[in-house]
Amino acid sequence: MTLDFLVINTFSTKTLGIADISTYDTNPPVLIAPTMEITIPGYTVPVSIPFIPLDFNVYNSITLGLNSFAGGTQPLPDGVYFLKYSVSPAYLNYTEKNIMRTERIQEKFDNAFMKLDMMECDLAIKKQSKVTLNSIYYMIQGSIAAANNCAIDTANTLYIQADTMLNNFISNNCGCSGNNYQINFV
Repeated sequence: MTLDFLVINTFSTKTLGIADISTYDTNPPVLIAPTMEITIPGYTVPVSIPFIPLDFNVYNSITLGLNSFAGGTQPLPDGVYFLKYSVSPAYLNYTEKNIMRTERIQEKFDNAFMKLDMMECDLAIKKQSKVTLNSIYYMIQGSIAAANNCAIDTANTLYIQADTMLNNFISNNCGCSGNNYQINFV
């Protein structure tokens, strides 16, 4: 038996999708207590929830215990998630991964990107906006890469920097000068 899983993008800020890609000795597998432990950003204690083998498991704020059913599902926080899939005995049979979840910042980025073509700006300012958005995009991707390689501090630093730049970009609404593009790319 070799335990493994993939985190699959659900393209939703409200869900986390995890697919089991393990190889088991029997089909269907005979397992005792298949469990996914998820440590959510901002929390120190992992949430331990049932994991269905050979399936695509989808979790939300209710199943992760972040809010009650009465409030409906809420967006999950961005940040580094620590995931551990285990079967009994858990100290012998487990696999774990770190992932940087970026769905919320990606949604904000997508909205800013869609506004880019609708802005009434001169050519230099549009070029500067594209340069700024590209910089933000690379920081988000760098944050994901750092988390995948267990560089948690770097992942968080890059995420915070990308979020700050994105917030400034959105609040300035194309109020940049275009000088960065002219200095660095012309």
